[in-house]
Amino acid sequence: MHAPPTDVAALPPQQSGAPGRTAGQPSADSPGAGAGPAWWMWATASGLFLLYMLLSLRTHERLLSHSFDLAIFEQAVRSYAEGHLPVSEVKGPDFPVLGDHFSPVLALLAPLYWLWPSARTLLVAQAALVAASVLPLAQWARRALGSTAALVLALCYGLSWGIANGVGFDFHEWAFAVPLLVCALAALGEGRLRAAACWALPLVLVKEDMGLTVAVIGLLIAWRGGGEGGLRGLRGNWRGTWRGRRLGIAVAAVGLVWTLLAVLVVLPALSPSGSYFYASFLGGSTGGTGGTGGGAGGGLGEVLRKVTIGLVTPETKVTTLVLVLAPTLFLALRSPLILVAVPTLVWRGVSDYTAHWGTGYHYSLTLMPIVFAAFVDALGRRGTTGAGLRRYLAGAAGVCALLLPVYSLAQVAYPETWRADPRIAAAHRVMGLIPDGATVQASDGLVPHLSDRTSVSLYGWPASRPNPEWIVVDTQVPQQRRWPLSARDESLALAGARASGYRKVAQEDGFVLLSRS
Repeated sequence: MHAPPTDVAALPPQQSGAPGRTAGQPSADSPGAGAGPAWWMWATASGLFLLYMLLSLRTHERLLSHSFDLAIFEQAVRSYAEGHLPVSEVKGPDFPVLGDHFSPVLALLAPLYWLWPSARTLLVAQAALVAASVLPLAQWARRALGSTAALVLALCYGLSWGIANGVGFDFHEWAFAVPLLVCALAALGEGRLRAAACWALPLVLVKEDMGLTVAVIGLLIAWRGGGEGGLRGLRGNWRGTWRGRRLGIAVAAVGLVWTLLAVLVVLPALSPSGSYFYASFLGGSTGGTGGTGGGAGGGLGEVLRKVTIGLVTPETKVTTLVLVLAPTLFLALRSPLILVAVPTLVWRGVSDYTAHWGTGYHYSLTLMPIVFAAFVDALGRRGTTGAGLRRYLAGAAGVCALLLPVYSLAQVAYPETWRADPRIAAAHRVMGLIPDGATVQASDGLVPHLSDRTSVSLYGWPASRPNPEWIVVDTQVPQQRRWPLSARDESLALAGARASGYRKVAQEDGFVLLSRS
């Protein structure tokens, strides 16, 4: 006897953008809205892909990509492509990447790396993954609100500041989470509970923290599966209701158990330190690539402070929260889907690593799919139509346009982004003297250009492999981009290397190459 599929468990009708139309039905202004993506969806996604790719590749070509994180991820993917578990020389000699963050999803990039062994492969893949997430969001918005609204929402999402900063700063495993989140939340918003579960569960393979996000999605599936807490769902199909709840509880359990297992067992077992390194960010001290400690230690009082007033102090955290919600005119708060953002916002808020608090880097990349999915859901729940819908869309577009020049995507419009710099050619000439397979220490901006063919680590980083065969340093890096050594410390380190037996092989335009042979 076949049980009814969970996806069609009886749910209360949800009002959408037109009177008398429930969520998931085609709108009157978009014939065939229930079919696959329309041509303009493909055009929008393709245009955004080109924009993301241009920004990422040009940033890399200008020597503005980094050892942390692009080179680390390339070394991990290169390891998979070579047929062994991932290691990163940047993190330390033969450092096991799966003991740092548990992201086996990176293995999916190995076949692409066979075809094009370069850091550029990762950047192009990230651009494609993020751009592809526009399609399910636009399809859902078209079914719920109509084609015009879907186009505006797709553009606002694709050009949002969190997406911009994510694609503008190296590559990260969270790129895989973006399309999975959109597909899961679109399915959940339309009541396709089994599809939502299927899209959500692979998130646990993206990164250890994503299990908490999966847990919240599971709870929302259980809530929707229970008839949104009302009696109509129970009266309409008690068996489908129970199956929906059971499915959601199972998904929530998998997400929670996996995160606990990864953080408490898997990562410590694989880490050279025997512990989960990033727990230090939550315990009053810092580590990693920068930041300053914000806590004074442990204790129940400190824990209570962090999960209460600590979530909104200092004011940087409030600013970030406002900017996360502003592109949706705060309407995302009217949808239960916004709860999916809570785990990410909480762990960032309690962290002592100051970079987690602000809007920089890639830390808001996975928040944008959630807030825009909640925006679509909120507009559908309100039954917003006509002039009201146009006002909301105009407001969202206005916020997007206001923030766009402030964040990474605006760089494609700056003349200096496309200006030829003779130092770049000089850098490649100097690096070209290093033979394949050599052990190297290099400046931060040079490491990603050597990670495809050498065993390279970061010059001046304490954990780097000692006594490399080659050292290559950019001595003219601007002070604001210098890391981990200051200009003075770098000069002293180079003098010490020369005194210990390294000889100068080349020096051009501020790039210095030393050899131990």
